[in-house]
Formats: sequence, C-alpha cells, structure tokens
Amino acid sequence: MITRWLLRRLGRSLDDRLRTAPVLRRAFAKVFPDHWSFMLGELALYSFVVLVLTGIFLTLFFEPSTADTVYSGSYAPLDGSRTSAAYASTVRLSFDVRAGLLMRQTHHWAALLFVAAIVLHLLRIFFTGAFRKPREINWLIGVTMLALALFNGFTGYSVPDDLLSGTGLRILYSVTQSIPVLGEWLVFVAAGGEFPTEEMVPRMFVSHVLLVPAALAALIAAHLGILVRQKHSQFPGPGRTENNVVGSLFWPSYTMRTLALFAWVLAVTFALGGLAQINPVWIYGPFDPAQATSPAQPDWYVAWGDGALRLFPAVEFRIFGHLVASPFLPGVVFGGLTFAGLYLWPFLDRRHRRGQLSHQLLDPPREHPARLGFGVAVLTLFAVLLAAAADDIVAKIFRIPVLDVLSILRVLALALPIPAGVLAYLVARVLQASGGRGVGDLTRQDVRSVRRAVRARVGAGVGAVTAGSGTPPPQDWAAPADADRIELWRDRAGRWRWRCRGAGVLLTANQLYLSRDEAERAARTAYGDLPLREVEPPGGAVGVPAAMVERAGRVAGRTGGYLTLAAVAYWRSRRSRRR
Repeated sequence: MITRWLLRRLGRSLDDRLRTAPVLRRAFAKVFPDHWSFMLGELALYSFVVLVLTGIFLTLFFEPSTADTVYSGSYAPLDGSRTSAAYASTVRLSFDVRAGLLMRQTHHWAALLFVAAIVLHLLRIFFTGAFRKPREINWLIGVTMLALALFNGFTGYSVPDDLLSGTGLRILYSVTQSIPVLGEWLVFVAAGGEFPTEEMVPRMFVSHVLLVPAALAALIAAHLGILVRQKHSQFPGPGRTENNVVGSLFWPSYTMRTLALFAWVLAVTFALGGLAQINPVWIYGPFDPAQATSPAQPDWYVAWGDGALRLFPAVEFRIFGHLVASPFLPGVVFGGLTFAGLYLWPFLDRRHRRGQLSHQLLDPPREHPARLGFGVAVLTLFAVLLAAAADDIVAKIFRIPVLDVLSILRVLALALPIPAGVLAYLVARVLQASGGRGVGDLTRQDVRSVRRAVRARVGAGVGAVTAGSGTPPPQDWAAPADADRIELWRDRAGRWRWRCRGAGVLLTANQLYLSRDEAERAARTAYGDLPLREVEPPGGAVGVPAAMVERAGRVAGRTGGYLTLAAVAYWRSRRSRRR
C-alpha cells in the first residue's frame, strides 16, 4: 500500500510539472503483435544492455596498452613472463579480480548472442517482406547496426593482444592493405604504421568502448522511434488489415512478456559465462609477430570472411601499374558486394515489383518463392564459407589432408547454392498449391498435382505460372461463360484483386489485398455465395515459365551431382597417389 501510494504521488507530481499523462496513456495503449518472431529485435536489444553492463565492469580493470611489462599474478605458467600491458591485464582480470572471468566470458557470450539476434531479425524481415515501403529506413538502420556489430565484435576480440587475436588482426591488416592506391593510407590512418604498431590496441579500445557503442545506441533509439511512429507490421490473419494492429497492449501484458525475456537473457548469458569457457587467452599466449596459432578460427560472425579468404584462389593482377593482391577479391570485393546488396535490396525489390504502395501486412515466405529461393541460396553459400573457416579442424577430425578439404569445399561452394535455392523455390510453389499446410504435411500427391497443373497450363498456351499465386484454379469448375461469378487474380505488383462478372456486366473492386484470403473474404462479403474462380490477370500472366523452372531444377541437380562426383574422384586419386 505504501509503495502504491508513493508511486501515485510521484506520478501526479511529474504530471503536474511535465504533463506526462497523455504521452504515457498513448504509450500504454500501443498494441504489439503476439508472434514470437517479433521478439528477435528485443533479444538483440537486451543483449546490447548486457554488453554495456559487463563492458563497464571490464573497462575498470583493463589496460589498453602494448607497453612491455612483466606479468605477476595467480596464473603460474605466465608468472615472470614479459608481455604487453593489455595481455597482462586481461590475464590478471581473469584470475585475480573477483568475478572478472565471469564478466569477461559473459561479455563474450552476449556479443555472440547480440550479432546472432541481429542476423535472425534481418532474416525474418527479409523473408517476410518487412523491408518494403514505408520501412526502408529501418532496414538501412538494421544493416548498419549489423556492420557496426561485426566491427565492434572484432575489435573487442582483438584488444587483449593474445596470439590468436593477433593472427586475426594481421589478416584484417593485410586485407585492408590490399586495396589498390588507398590501402596503404587506410592502414596508416587506422593502425599508425607498419604492423604491429603501438597505437593499434589503444585506438581499437577507444573505438570499442566509446565510438561504436555510441553509434549503436543512437541507431537503436532511431530504430525504436521509427517503429513507434510507423507502428508494427503483422502477419495476415483474421481481423488484421493494413490499418490496424492485432495483439497485446503494451501495459500490462506485453510489458510482463518483454521483462521476462530480459530476465532470460540475463540468466542465459551469465550461466554461459560461468559454465562455458570461451576465449581462454592464457592458453593462447601473448602476441608475437613471429608466431601464429594453428588451428585458428575467429568468432562465427566473421568466420564467413575467413572462409572466403581460404577458399578463393590466390589471384593477383595489376591495374594501371598498381598491384591488386590476392586478399582483395575475397576480402574486400566479396564483403563489399554482400553489404551493398543488403543496402540496395529494398529498392531493387520495389523496382522489380513496380509497387509504390505502403505495406503493413507481412508476406508468408511461401508467397514469394523467388525471394525465398534467392535467400536460401545465399545462406547456403555462407554456410559453406563458415565450414571453410574450420577446414583445419575438419581435416584433423576426419584425418584428411587440408588441401583435399579445401578442394571439396570449393566444389560445394559452387555446387550447393543453386540447387538449394531451386529446391526452396519449388517447395514454396508446392506449399502454395497445398492449401496452406506445412512442409511436414506435404505428400507426393501434392507435388504431382502441381506438376500436372503446371503442364496443363503450359499445354493450354498460358506459358507461365503466376508468380506467388495461391491455390490453382479448380479444374472441375464448369459454370457457363455468362454465369454470375467472382474472379480473383494477382497483379504484377503482387497484390490480389477481384471482380464480379455477370451477364454483360463486369464490376472490378478498387481495393488491393496482400493475400488471397483477404480478397476472397471481401468478395464473399459483397456478393455472398457466388461461384469463385482464380483467373489470369488482365493483360496476361506474369511469372516464371513452368518449363524453365523444371529445366532449371534438373540442370542444377545434375550439375551438383556431377561436381560432387568429380570432387570425390579427385580426392580418391590424391589419396591413391600418396599411398
């Protein structure tokens, strides 16, 4: 009772002075969707909070300097050794500061969770079309946050000045140096001279604890502000339209849910920090330019870049007399194209679909098979690159020469993405035709029915299957040509429309719908139980010709099989020659 009375008095005092009641009333009345995938962004937010809290603690004991010092502490194998001040303070923090090792490892696990949550959040946005108008700005902010998170994770991983992080830092230095003309200037500005330099650790520390966290905090604030201003997107469903949000109120239900998630993030990250060892720098030893660790793997979020460097052939050439070193193509060009594609994707998608309307309802991934197939192909490529970053560990486990592992992974990087993308595309088309069931409910009959429908439409002279269409038109619909009926179709912008066709009368609805169910529901509301048929859009069908889809699937499957057989034969021949 006393606490409630104090809170009421405090609230009234603030409202008398700041007039906060209207603002808080609107905030508490905000509605949030109930789907679990919308919590991925909050998972990243709470991981960032854990990073800030643990990072403040670590900053109090870490010494960002490469000056030579003699380590004296509880870790006996290094006692009396000459190391850098940064490395010595890290080991001392791990063994001599109470809760220091817990905070170090919790900080590292929270960083891994932070990047993972951002990646999953971006994937959800990509596959559901949440990047479309009016949310392009938030997509750009999210991609920028991903780039900053990768950079800040790498600098935090490198400041302890141990042998493993020094190896990774040497790789990044070489990749930056490989940029024609600008490379030498960039490494001089960033590192202060020839690797290794005394300025590298202090500069990375300032960036890691001040510049990048401040930028991330500003981007998070802008992201949340735009989200509140534009309101949440949501998946299609009963009662959900372009003009409303169906879900839970911010207070009290959503507040309890998000606080529970925050508690779980704290519990899981601190449990991992206390129970799961990560980045044991005392085992790696201090950095020495004349040494390198083997095996050596970076954290997973930058492992794809390391994998690209390992898989790509050592190609060097000259442009106008300037040498382009081998790390340039896999390290700079490939990474630059990756983020350029992420930044440009909303605008490329809008140009392709020629749609300028705002989208508040999300698309189930199956509704856009081409986008799903492309995303799966790219993810497959990055999965192979992640595996390539651990080629030495794979070689050690399976007792295969590391060069043979690289040869196999190169074949897989070329052979797997396209078949995986085509398979995802075809599965999405089958799911569309199956009436909204899940992948686990598909049968061979569903696949055959789609193939028969595709062939029938091709044989009838249509030549294409409507891209992203829903259930195929019923084959047994036999209404007369002049009978009253409802016709549904999907236009070139991906929107559903309907019209009522009668004897000499054709009435077309002006409203556009994101899903077939919404269009059908609106038509049923207007015209009751008239027969309904899905037809081709006026002006001809749009989409991918069915024959081309089947041919691409067959070619991709055969190519992947042939390349895999060639890799196995090559590996066996190498093995027989060694014998």
